[in-house]
Amino acid sequence: MERCVEGATLVAMEEEESRDLSLLFKMFSDPSRIKILALLEGKEVCVNHISSTLGMSISAVSQQLRLLRNQKLVRYVKDGKQSFYTLDDDHVSTLLNVAREHISH
Repeated sequence: MERCVEGATLVAMEEEESRDLSLLFKMFSDPSRIKILALLEGKEVCVNHISSTLGMSISAVSQQLRLLRNQKLVRYVKDGKQSFYTLDDDHVSTLLNVAREHISH
């Protein structure tokens, strides 16, 4: 790790990247969204099962899933009339697990 010394040049993160990261971390700021993400690890789950498991209304779950989908944290697959949600990729699971490690450290 470098230590700041006189004359050192620091480079700030680009504004767009900092905004994008801020939006991503906002998705992790709501306990309901965290619970939904945890439920979806390694599974495809329909809204009804998420709703009943978490004791949330279907509309509340749908609203949270929409936000998570917009940030590319979850995706869904259709099977007939049913939609099944899962984590968008392994990075989401990694983020959750690193955060869990951090808080238990």
